[in-house]
Amino acid sequence: MDLKSLQAFIHLANSHHFGKSAEALHLSPSTLSRIIQRLEQEVGSSLLQRDNRSVALTPAGQKFLGFAQQQLDSWQMLKLDLQEHDTQLEGKLSIYCSVTAAYSHLPAILDRFRFAHPQVEIVLATGDAAQAVERVQYEQADVAIAACPDNLSSQLKFYSLAEIPLSVIAPMIACSVQQQMSQKPIPWQQLPYILPEHGPARRRINSWFRQMHIRKPHIYASVTGHEALVSMVALGCGVGIVPEVVVENSPVRDRVQVVKTDKLLEPFDLGVVCLKKRAPDPLISAFLTALN
Repeated sequence: MDLKSLQAFIHLANSHHFGKSAEALHLSPSTLSRIIQRLEQEVGSSLLQRDNRSVALTPAGQKFLGFAQQQLDSWQMLKLDLQEHDTQLEGKLSIYCSVTAAYSHLPAILDRFRFAHPQVEIVLATGDAAQAVERVQYEQADVAIAACPDNLSSQLKFYSLAEIPLSVIAPMIACSVQQQMSQKPIPWQQLPYILPEHGPARRRINSWFRQMHIRKPHIYASVTGHEALVSMVALGCGVGIVPEVVVENSPVRDRVQVVKTDKLLEPFDLGVVCLKKRAPDPLISAFLTALN
């Protein structure tokens, strides 16, 4: 029974879905299934109730979940205790953020951190900003740069970095969307929209639709990652709504234009998030110190 198997079980117990957990853990569903089967063989009891769509914990699974979390917590405490006796911080610090954040906000933090702790190995993963908080919750990353959730879990700590405005952007190239945008007034109800699949930005966009009295927006595409969204707008596929910082750092920023609207989009708070119980970890604590 190894730590990675316990982490996989905890993730599955929270997601209730083999496909979602397999994707998040970078495993095939069959591999994840074999991991759970091995755990059930070692425990001698069925841990999950399975159907075609989801899984649920059995009574034995509920007990095993507590055991698995205790084992991972004990492992973290052991590492913390051993590291406190080292004069120079060493080890690996895993960070998750969007591609844009890796350009816009992370470099200055890493400059300060690496100057103070040159022996620490940085493991950086980039992807959809909407997955950042989940990565930390499932302990797939030690820290993440993320938008503050509307309802921050009591298990998390959030350290603000900047307020990020959202902008409506449209293509600059000659296309049907550009022609619609040139009309007075702009026919907002008929425009094709390219939106993020989920996350804080999507919730703010839905609120903006209501303010603009757009009851049934024409959603051309839902995209994972704001960077891809800007590229689709630049190609003339539709109008997009993205954080300003993404547009500013996009390689196709000269092919899109920011459009003013009657109603303002609510900005969100960008910051660093970590598990509250892991904030005292020397590596994480040192990284948080480098924020200032």
